[in-house]
Amino acid sequence: MADQDTSSTGREPSGAWERDVLRELATSALTEQRRSRRWGILFKSLTFVYLFAILFFALGWVGQGDSVGTGKHTALVDLNGVIEADSMAAADVVNAGLGDAFEDGNTQGVVLRVNSPGGSPVQAHQINMEIRRLRNLHPAIPLYVVVDDVCASGGYYAAAAADRIFVSRGSLVGSIGVLMDGFGFTDTMSKLGVERRLLTAGSNKGFLDPFSPMDAQQREHAQRMLGEIHQQFIQVVREGRGKRLKDSPDLFSGLMWTGDRSIEMGLADALGDVAFVAREIIKADRIVDFTPKENIAERFAKRFGAAIGEAAVKVTGGFGGRVR
Repeated sequence: MADQDTSSTGREPSGAWERDVLRELATSALTEQRRSRRWGILFKSLTFVYLFAILFFALGWVGQGDSVGTGKHTALVDLNGVIEADSMAAADVVNAGLGDAFEDGNTQGVVLRVNSPGGSPVQAHQINMEIRRLRNLHPAIPLYVVVDDVCASGGYYAAAAADRIFVSRGSLVGSIGVLMDGFGFTDTMSKLGVERRLLTAGSNKGFLDPFSPMDAQQREHAQRMLGEIHQQFIQVVREGRGKRLKDSPDLFSGLMWTGDRSIEMGLADALGDVAFVAREIIKADRIVDFTPKENIAERFAKRFGAAIGEAAVKVTGGFGGRVR
């Protein structure tokens, strides 16, 4: 007997329904796989965007400092640490923050918060001169210094250009002087039987060499240089503080004083912190930080450079001949 046709019996051939079920299962599996792939791509994209945003913030490309926004505010710039080139207390860094603070249209006053034991007289002088320039350029915007723990030597050199200086009772202020320090090892070398071999072209090229006896003429020359820089320091302080300075033989001797005593001597004007100055003196209690921030890339570059320098010294076996 011939096989029956499905059209006459109304039944599918044996195994057809299994194929349909398998086809549906395969289609569902492919659909689910595509859906999972799309979700995977979405989550990977979101993760990438998130990490990229973190990278932007970490490298300092966005989010530098406080948001200025709108409204009147007191601008804050920090001078923190030893004042020297290639540091966050360098003149280029501090002056950049001061410039941004003065140029902002909502700035009612600028506070330079100082916590520095001093440093380079050149860098301090550049900060002092920039403060004076900005004050002349923006006469309606006052600049006040607020001393944190210490404002000494080069730190005070920079601060002397401010309209007023505010301190805490325990702040250390002053040290108006200049120093040049080092060590002498001539007796030690003699006891150890070590001979110093120094060749120079120029009778004073070995100026203040720590392994050679100190020459009287070179000592006199060094003292004369220190005296000249000291007089420059004194002149800057007198120009900045004017008649507020009290006549005291110790004023420019290099001594430091507490906040209370510095007010008595005319080195500072009053007690007060940043919040007090913003609220009571400038009358704009909203504080916006204009201090330039060092980002991760810059810190990495500095550390990488230092590591390369250290490795170079090790490779060359220490210090050789050098031109100074």
